[in-house]
Amino acid sequence: MSAADGFQLDPRLAADSAFIADGPLSQVRLIDDTRFPWLVLVPRVADASEWIDLDGGQQRMLLAELNQLSQLLRAEAGVEKLNIGALGNIVRQLHVHVVGRHAADAAWPGPVWGSGAMQRHAPEALAARAALWRSRLG
Repeated sequence: MSAADGFQLDPRLAADSAFIADGPLSQVRLIDDTRFPWLVLVPRVADASEWIDLDGGQQRMLLAELNQLSQLLRAEAGVEKLNIGALGNIVRQLHVHVVGRHAADAAWPGPVWGSGAMQRHAPEALAARAALWRSRLG
């Protein structure tokens, strides 16, 4: 049985983000909020809600994916700081946020979570951003 057997994306993550690509372990998604460059890694491991639900190899793979995504996000124009978090208080499914921040963004210096209403992309703009990220991930 592979790690992805039984994996189902939480409906809230699906509703708030666009699919970019499947990495070795995780689904990479773009949060649909124009205010921040915001990506999410969702390990395709059934019933994982905590880091400790992953075995050692999965933890190392998630860290490698996180490092790759963080490097790419840090290279985005205007990104001065990265916020990385795996809260899971509302969406229990294990997922790791990687958010590009700068001193003039809509939530600075506070967290992006709970900071105003999402400002969604137009559907074609969301698709274009997801395609751009897909090409960056190669």
